[in-house]
Amino acid sequence: MRRQEYLRPLFAERADRLGRDRLEILTTLIAGPSFDPVFRPDIIAIPRGHAIYRWECVVQGCERTRTGGSDLCTEHQRHWAKDSEHGVGRAAFIAAAQGLDRRVGTEETICRICPERPAAGNDRGLCLRHVSRWAARRAEGDDGDSFAAWVSGEQACPGYGRCGVLVCPNLADSPLGLCAWHGSRYRRDGQPGDAAITSSWWQQYERFGKAVPIGYADRAAFRHWCATAPAQPWPGQINLRGLRPLVRAEIQWGLFVHTRRTRPSRWDIGRIRSLVAICRKLEVDSLVDFDFELAAGGSAAIAKEILHELRLVYFTPEQAKDAGFLETEHFGVLFPQRLSHVDLTGIPQRWLRDLTWEHLADLLRSPRCPRTASPVDDLRRAAVELGAFLELDAPGGGHDPALLREGHARRFVADQRRREREGLPSLAVKRMDGTASIVTTVTRSVVFNAARKLMREALDNGAAERLGLDREFIIVFPSAGAATGRTARRPFPDQVARALAEEANLAELAATYDASDNGMRDIWETTVITGRRIGEVINARWDCIGRYGGLAMFWHDQTKVGNYDAAIRIPERLYRILAERQRKTLDRFTARYGYRPTGAQRAELALFPTTYRSHDGTASLTHQWFYSRFRPWVDAMDLGHYVPHQARHTLATSLLRHGATLTHIRRYLGQVSDRMAEHYVHLTSTDLEDVLQHVWVAGPGTAQPGELLAGDATPLTRQQAQALAIDLARRSTPAEGGFCTFQPVVDGGTCPWNLDCHNCDKFVLSGADLLYWRRKREQWRLLAEGAPDDATADYLHRHFEPTARAIDGLEKALAGLGLLDDALALDLRKPQDYFHRVWSTAFRATDLADAGNDKESEHNECTTEDTDPEQDVA
Repeated sequence: MRRQEYLRPLFAERADRLGRDRLEILTTLIAGPSFDPVFRPDIIAIPRGHAIYRWECVVQGCERTRTGGSDLCTEHQRHWAKDSEHGVGRAAFIAAAQGLDRRVGTEETICRICPERPAAGNDRGLCLRHVSRWAARRAEGDDGDSFAAWVSGEQACPGYGRCGVLVCPNLADSPLGLCAWHGSRYRRDGQPGDAAITSSWWQQYERFGKAVPIGYADRAAFRHWCATAPAQPWPGQINLRGLRPLVRAEIQWGLFVHTRRTRPSRWDIGRIRSLVAICRKLEVDSLVDFDFELAAGGSAAIAKEILHELRLVYFTPEQAKDAGFLETEHFGVLFPQRLSHVDLTGIPQRWLRDLTWEHLADLLRSPRCPRTASPVDDLRRAAVELGAFLELDAPGGGHDPALLREGHARRFVADQRRREREGLPSLAVKRMDGTASIVTTVTRSVVFNAARKLMREALDNGAAERLGLDREFIIVFPSAGAATGRTARRPFPDQVARALAEEANLAELAATYDASDNGMRDIWETTVITGRRIGEVINARWDCIGRYGGLAMFWHDQTKVGNYDAAIRIPERLYRILAERQRKTLDRFTARYGYRPTGAQRAELALFPTTYRSHDGTASLTHQWFYSRFRPWVDAMDLGHYVPHQARHTLATSLLRHGATLTHIRRYLGQVSDRMAEHYVHLTSTDLEDVLQHVWVAGPGTAQPGELLAGDATPLTRQQAQALAIDLARRSTPAEGGFCTFQPVVDGGTCPWNLDCHNCDKFVLSGADLLYWRRKREQWRLLAEGAPDDATADYLHRHFEPTARAIDGLEKALAGLGLLDDALALDLRKPQDYFHRVWSTAFRATDLADAGNDKESEHNECTTEDTDPEQDVA
């Protein structure tokens, strides 16, 4: 009923012209130059090899039609059933199978002698009359003439005209006026009206050129059967005869537009014929009036998609607004994996519905048009929730905005918070299964933010004043901020990480949750090993791996940060996994399309292709498909609530513990900033870095190298460590291998000793530089061992001895603090890092000191956590 409500208002004041005007629109479009002429006739003949409506067997060169929803004809399906029992793969079977010629009788042929009579379905191409004459000639035993000579001597017989069935374009094969197929169908249907001809009609009438009489028990019943009998299902043919003009044009337009979609769903020709037969039987005037409950699932789905396309033709944006819906394609926007239609009829109040429509229209027209449909869904949910509450609470159901006051908005806010607190269902929003949606912290936050945005915009653009909406009603709606309650992702605990990577569990994932072997296990293993986002793995192309200089590389698109065609090194084990997946993908392509793709085609293929809404293998599996299998797998192991994105956090933390810097982690994981990378680093925090950088010992240029200058040889609490870091942060400046404590230099002055840091008593070593100085010590030892004589070696040892004592003192200090192992794992400064831009870029110390004064205010700012949509998809 709701569907008809928003489809009927067009030309409501001229109901008699509604169908005629729509037919004129579609007729004009169908006659246009951009319309595919294949879909113009009443009898549509789909050519062989059509990209969307393919109907022939996939075996190369096979001219027979598919059967039973399969991609194979009946004969090849029977052979495949036998070969599969012996372990023959489908791709290998299709590649080796030989094409078959079409069966006799799969299309109408004309008798080679009589141009007005159909052939009787035989190899010689003769009508029934000449079949019997040739059989009689053979029975006489006269072999003197060949068949060709006999044919040339035969006379053509007059035909019986077209088949009497309304929708049939074939020739009749008897005086009854029916073609061979409809003659058989008439007998199967019980011969309504008992139309019949005498058994000796040839001898008594036709041989003398007389009309053959036809007897009827009920002539009207026979004519009714002829008017309602279905069309013969010729291969690749869609017969639209017998349909009302408007519904015929609608189906033609729908078939054409479906081929223009980026990702069209598969429409089986048999289901299209079923839809046509229902419309013909029920004498449907338009698909607008079509009752979807009368059609099977496939036919109903086709009708719904055609109806969606018709809305774009029948309605202008303003008419859609009046009808209570919005089409994003009216504004040139189509969100990924979403239809254009946004139903707003669930908002009871007309003023609120129009306000929502205008807000969405402005959003779709603006440069800040969203990339996904989430903002649209959020605003629609907020308006539906508010409208449902006002209908129950406000005077007159909230239909007069001038009657709304501050109290109504406050009660709505209180009601949402109560439903969130007590876990109560929503007043109006339903789940996909029809049950009421539960109000949660996230949904309440979405409703508050969207409702506030909607009302504040109405106040700013003057819509509230035009409606008479009270200002106090508008300003009550609170800002809920981000979706509160969402916590930052943690790395996997060790026991969970082991369970999710255990061979037995991975085998269970593939066998139970991906029986068709679409690549569920391969996607998960690639995610764990590389730390990529789920979408970056799922959307990988077929040619995503390769060897470059002997190194295995994985190529992918980091679309979230706009980094396309990025490459990372991968282990050999993962390279072999993805290479095997490449082979399976090619085999699946061959099994589905009947040929091996060319080089250019392989580059466009998806590594993990979907069979839904994909006609060329370029569309990848979806996030929903992955999550619908990952979650039951984790739940079955009873590990708790974990999401795939935590594998990314786990890898980032592991990289940091093994010596990678934050810059390296950011670049490897494809993140936009160090601040974002910090969200993925958990076990080794910035607090530890601060402590290590400010555990100081005297440098080699002091009187007592290695003496502890900052910190205590007892373990520090977290609060002490933070206080120490803050206390010392403004009394030093970084130098090569440590820190300078000479205050004129710290404040931005020039070094009076020409930056001779390692011989300066103002230079100190920090815990963050331990590995740097260990490598220095090894370097000097190698130099000493390679000295030409003992005197040179002794000199080198004595020269480096103060530095060695400073290093020993630093190690003892870190050991006393319990930080030695952490310092060895946290390799913040490798010698090769000094050649990187991050180390070669210098800043004046005065600028750094001034920036330090604002440090406290910077840390007090509220930051948002990582809200990667891959974490909360589906």
